[in-house]
Amino acid sequence: MTTAEDRSTPVLIVVAVVLLAAIIGGLLLLRHSLSPSTTARPAMSLEEKAYLSQFSVADPRMSAAENFLGNTVTYLHARVTNHGTRAVRQLDLKLEFHDTLEQVVLRETAHAITPRNPPLKPGETRPFQVAFEHMPVDWNQAPPVITAEYVSF
Repeated sequence: MTTAEDRSTPVLIVVAVVLLAAIIGGLLLLRHSLSPSTTARPAMSLEEKAYLSQFSVADPRMSAAENFLGNTVTYLHARVTNHGTRAVRQLDLKLEFHDTLEQVVLRETAHAITPRNPPLKPGETRPFQVAFEHMPVDWNQAPPVITAEYVSF
């Protein structure tokens, strides 16, 4: 003869599993929604599109360091200059890394100027750094080709 306690144990296990799955799913959804790569940015105006040519990137150099887990992290260090007449609140740069045959092996976006930082004023130069945890094996070890991809005033 089964007791009420014996019948409720499987129900409690199922409820606990469903509750745990809901919590994990909620945390993953929250993490995904807060990720900067998924944040939709407004479309650029015609003025902003024309302004993309007002930037130059100088002194790109690569370095590497070991993190606390013993993995190698590769860094891009460079300086961006605003040659235009407007202060810039956001600037995204397209980075294209190549192999020895000059084929693109990695394409990334660098957020050189973000709304969290002071705007980049006309004529101002500012350094930026980007970290990469995993670089392609066939990368030619040279700095990437860097082009302005997105700007916001």
